[in-house]
Amino acid sequence: MYHLMSVEEKIRIPASMLAMDITDATKKVLRENYERRIFKGVGLVLSVDDVEIIGNGVVVPGDQHIYYNAKFNALVFNTAVNEVFEAEVKEIVEFGAFATVGPLDGLLHVSQVAGEKFYYDKKTKTLSSRGKKSIKKGDTLLLKISTLSMKSSSSDTKIGLTMRSDGLGKLDWMDDEKKKVKKEKKEKQKE
Repeated sequence: MYHLMSVEEKIRIPASMLAMDITDATKKVLRENYERRIFKGVGLVLSVDDVEIIGNGVVVPGDQHIYYNAKFNALVFNTAVNEVFEAEVKEIVEFGAFATVGPLDGLLHVSQVAGEKFYYDKKTKTLSSRGKKSIKKGDTLLLKISTLSMKSSSSDTKIGLTMRSDGLGKLDWMDDEKKKVKKEKKEKQKE
């Protein structure tokens, strides 16, 4: 999920940036230090905004940098195992499908698609079952995070996905299931 955090931090402004407006310099340093990085217990910082300098800068003898206390807002994405997402399929590969989970990508292994067995079709680049269900690039899925390994960068982060639980799957499949249940109810009422 997405969160807006308010953070107060001591920021080191290099001497090379002292010709800039101090707020702009602080914002630039904060963005370089925080954006697109994952922090343990916090998540992936997407953006830094609303930077405010608190007090005067401090010069340490023998250090050419100036230190400021700054207050800022950070837009953060963090997730957890068992969290459910609506995700778009970005790529189909022989062993599964990659789908978006917020700003990150997760792997839906072929064994985690459904209770029935799915196969990779090289010609159509889809995952399909004998029961006529299929997944292709661009499909929207309702899925759950089954495993999560958050590392310091988004490229090193690993997210395992599943659709094997009840209520999860391709949105078209769920619509078909609803229609099937309604049809069965009508047939029972006629009897």
